Amino acid sequence: MLAAVKGAEGVAGMVYSHPLMEDRGKEQDEMGGLEAKVGELEKLTDSLDRVPDEELVETLGEAVELLTEINTSIEKRLDAAGEESREIGDLLGQVDFGSFDEALEDHETRERTIGEPGA
Repeated sequence: MLAAVKGAEGVAGMVYSHPLMEDRGKEQDEMGGLEAKVGELEKLTDSLDRVPDEELVETLGEAVELLTEINTSIEKRLDAAGEESREIGDLLGQVDFGSFDEALEDHETRERTIGEPGA
């Protein structure tokens, strides 16, 4: 991932973060695997009307296994996203936005008073 960094001359530069890029590559690989499983499931469902009755239970069992794997993958991604969200919340909780909030309040006050009599 690239992150903006304030340079010596006050110019923002970009810094490469290898671990974050590795995580991103892993996510893309997992997503490809998930898409492949969904593709397999779609093929199975498309073939259900052509499956002989004696093989139907086995085919439905395969579909259940695929659905279980897909569900597990989705749950892992949701858990990871929840953890990332908590981490971001924790980081934002440590940031002092006081001067930003004051500047925003001043700006909003000026906007409200523009056009008012006596402003």
